[in-house]
Amino acid sequence: MRFHRLHPQPGEVEGDEAVAELAGREVLAVNMVGSADGRAAFEGRTAPLSDPADRELFHLLRAQADAVLVGPGTLRAERYGRMIKDEHRRAQRVERGLAAEPLAVTLSRSLALPYGIPLFQEPEARVVVYTSSDTEPEPCDAQLEIVRMEEPSPSAALRDLRERLGARSVLCEGGPTLNRPLFAEGVVDELFLTISPSLVGGRDPLTILEGDLPDTIALELAQVLEHDSTLMLRYRVRPPG
Repeated sequence: MRFHRLHPQPGEVEGDEAVAELAGREVLAVNMVGSADGRAAFEGRTAPLSDPADRELFHLLRAQADAVLVGPGTLRAERYGRMIKDEHRRAQRVERGLAAEPLAVTLSRSLALPYGIPLFQEPEARVVVYTSSDTEPEPCDAQLEIVRMEEPSPSAALRDLRERLGARSVLCEGGPTLNRPLFAEGVVDELFLTISPSLVGGRDPLTILEGDLPDTIALELAQVLEHDSTLMLRYRVRPPG
């Protein structure tokens, strides 16, 4: 799929160019989709807001990552499966010196995870769970590693991923509950935000961040892509001050 780039340097670009400079460097990128009226989901799920362009960007970003960080609520609501389903994309990753699939990573204080979703039933999936619970996980087919911490914060998990597991490029796919502490703790480098050409309405005020931030966070617009009225924005997070 080709995208129409509006900024910088307007023109047509291939998908790989749209996610350039993520693989191989130390970065935490958040990828989210929202409606034109600012909502992060419709009836609890993001799928109604997504279209082929957003899904292509979603898979391109995953293909660059060493690890994909997801909150347990999002795992459950979206019924996550293996990180890279396409065999050709897995082979391309191996050719570039990456693992065939990124690690799937989540945090759960209680270890009450949706073990019935496809991700936990996939024997080739490598799943890392950070928890403060001393309970044991339910049996599953995935390659599951439980990392116990006194306080399994997103920033502590990120440090362990990088220092112990060598995960440099980390992609966070939300949800909003997980996004807030990542931004609040100043560990996010980039935000990929797709604006769906749709209105959601309703009383659910959920946006891409749930809860208050200690201060506003300044963003720098790095890229704008368009495809069939869907806008895909790439921001860099500016340092405080």
